Amino acid sequence: MKIVKFETWWVKRDQCLFDEKRQGKSRMPWDVVVLKITTDNGIEGVATALAARSGLVTETYLQENIGPLLLGRDPYEREAIWQELWNIDRHLTFFPVYMTGPVDVALWDIAAKAAGVPLYKYLGAYRKELPVYASGLFHDTVQEYVDEALFYKAKGIGAYKAHPGGPVEKDIRIHQAVREAVGDDYVLMSDPVAEYTLDEAIRVGRQLERLGYLWFEEPFRDFELSKYSQLCKSLDIPVAATETTRGCHWGVAQSIAQQAADIVRADVSWKNGITGTLKIAHMAEAFGMRCEIHTTTMNYMDIVNLHVSCAIRNCAYFEYFVPEDDFQLPMKGKLPIDAKGMITVPDAPGIGAKLDWDLIERQCVSYKALKL
Repeated sequence: MKIVKFETWWVKRDQCLFDEKRQGKSRMPWDVVVLKITTDNGIEGVATALAARSGLVTETYLQENIGPLLLGRDPYEREAIWQELWNIDRHLTFFPVYMTGPVDVALWDIAAKAAGVPLYKYLGAYRKELPVYASGLFHDTVQEYVDEALFYKAKGIGAYKAHPGGPVEKDIRIHQAVREAVGDDYVLMSDPVAEYTLDEAIRVGRQLERLGYLWFEEPFRDFELSKYSQLCKSLDIPVAATETTRGCHWGVAQSIAQQAADIVRADVSWKNGITGTLKIAHMAEAFGMRCEIHTTTMNYMDIVNLHVSCAIRNCAYFEYFVPEDDFQLPMKGKLPIDAKGMITVPDAPGIGAKLDWDLIERQCVSYKALKL
């Protein structure tokens, strides 16, 4: 079996999912590039690539730097291809962090389809379902966070993660108000995506401990390892980090070695595909740590995250980015979440989710193909 075609569709969307503070003065449309890898026996591996800010950048890297590497290759050479992409990254291009993951995902999709089994079984099944936590966006008012938490609690979702947008005093009010609204037994997490000082983070972390939050995530930028090490030593609540750390498992290893995280984060988009995410999860397991899988902000790729989460032991939750409709493009249908707040992995061969090809064609601004 060998790869004979590499196709990309740049799917345009003008909607921006972030507030003005995080956009800056740069436009940030949340575009997606769909990619398809086809083999000489007709098996197709499909994935989606994040194309926020510039779909042209994502499309160009895929077509000029990655596609030529794949043509004529055996799709089972996943590790060799994965390592070669790292060589290109180091010596030529410095890929955006979300660039190579979808390519790896498509190769795994081909392999699982060829085997005739769901992806999680091809990886090595550990379970079939996970509890979900609703993970909201940034909001302007404290009441919006309260309303969002109560809305998803009423829908049967058993946990909620707030993204308080600062400043610290407002974040503290949000944490208190949400806990009072949902009750003492409801599972809560906080991810301020912040630039706190160390003193501020310790103050917020101790509040979260008093309020019984499950974890405290990303109060600093991921490369601030000294601050993370001091924070982890100062708090009892687990500190989650490494979401945006570059260098895949090599980068996450630095956080583990310096005791700069209690929980590590990974996903198939930002951590170099299934191959990279598994490397991180297995490394964390060896150190007795959880690897909580992070949303890709694309439902189709979050289904891939679900397959990986069901093939490892040390992940407790599925991150459900809400409102779901904002992240559905270009997947067909909703995420398979039931009334009890559990998500069940698809049982069809490969990834098992479908894309809306009619929508892709309607909103496609550029299609490109490389053929052997």
